[in-house]
Amino acid sequence: MFKKILVANRGEIALRVISACREMGIRTVAVYSEADRDALHVRYADEDVCIGPYPPSASYLNVASIVSAAEITEADAIHPGYGFLSENSRFAEILADCRIAFIGPSPEAIRTMGDKALARKTMAKAGVPTLPGSSGALETLDEAVELARKVGYPVILKASAGGGGRGMRVAQHERDLAAFYEIARGEAEKAFGNAEIYLEKYLSAPRHIEFQVFGDRFGRVVHLGERECSIQRRHQKLLEESPSAAVDEALRERMGEAAVRAARSVSYLGAGTIEFLLDSDGQFYFMEMNTRIQVEHPVTEAVTGIDLVKEQISVAAGLPLSMSDKQIKPRGHAIEFRINAEDPEKFTPSPGRITVFHPPGGTGVRVDTAAYQGYVIPPYYDSMIAKLIVHGKDRAEAIARGRRALDFFVVEGVKTTIPVHRRILEEKDFQEGRLTTRFMERFASAGK
Repeated sequence: MFKKILVANRGEIALRVISACREMGIRTVAVYSEADRDALHVRYADEDVCIGPYPPSASYLNVASIVSAAEITEADAIHPGYGFLSENSRFAEILADCRIAFIGPSPEAIRTMGDKALARKTMAKAGVPTLPGSSGALETLDEAVELARKVGYPVILKASAGGGGRGMRVAQHERDLAAFYEIARGEAEKAFGNAEIYLEKYLSAPRHIEFQVFGDRFGRVVHLGERECSIQRRHQKLLEESPSAAVDEALRERMGEAAVRAARSVSYLGAGTIEFLLDSDGQFYFMEMNTRIQVEHPVTEAVTGIDLVKEQISVAAGLPLSMSDKQIKPRGHAIEFRINAEDPEKFTPSPGRITVFHPPGGTGVRVDTAAYQGYVIPPYYDSMIAKLIVHGKDRAEAIARGRRALDFFVVEGVKTTIPVHRRILEEKDFQEGRLTTRFMERFASAGK
């Protein structure tokens, strides 16, 4: 087992990893930018190293500084959390060269699944359902036009190296495709340094269903059930739950088997997520794979009772998976609310000092956060300040606990998305489980 782990991240996920290490008897090293000098992950780690000024490029994305911090503190492994360098295959390669363990999959798996066009091709070869579209990156506009005519409109252009909704354009007609082709390429180049894009059939109102998978060094791969992630704004998730109201046992078995096959096809190690689109006819299609721990991993932890971060660390250290398919028996229902420091009407960032911070507690309530009263939210990073997770014996109880917990969650000094989550819970479509990725569009148009 590792003796010391450096956490190459910030905020609640850095604190989450430090907590898991503390339970496992592993010492930790926090790295931080000058803007995060007073952050909780710095306070609770055994050691800490400042790695640069506030811009991520000069600190949390500065590979040389992070590797130097690991070498100086004699850390034998690095946990990247999510975001920043967590899906950077070159970073994983550099750590291997420095004989520092990367708590994540192999560079090859990261590279294959991070290139969305290559991932589609790999999944099709493995027999995982994919949407009709290009087999790889598009070479010309003419190729895109010809392919769109074959699969039928609407179609979507996506960045091969993309994520988070950037480099994406939906074309309803051929004239849209011609207009959006170069725009999508330009956005992809600006956001990811890679102008490659691909095309696939666009589903106008699917569900977004993802499966948590885990692999070890002995070739075993399991899934831990699904998470419903359809409630999104601009392709950014707001609320996740497990299980999905749309997935019965038969469909769960088919989707879970496909997710395991997908992970096994790239010899996957550690925690990963296979994301699917599910249409109204019960047909599902591979969308992408996230080769890291997810923001919403506590939803799965709540229903399975398995600590996914501790499992990540164990399999990275060479131990076999601690659970088998028969041991994974989800119980009850869980919902996660992402609490962002944002204007709840405009969804614009709301940085500043938190003057009052009172998180809820009680039966079935968990709050993952690195915020505290007096903490100053910097304007340089992601706006999420907390994750509220509720768990009940069924969906109705989870919703009731969500209402209670949101009502008891007090944050003053900055605006938050707590009011939005309260209103979502009162929506009839949400209460009855009628969700699609267009939910928030209807929610906004109804003036909620």
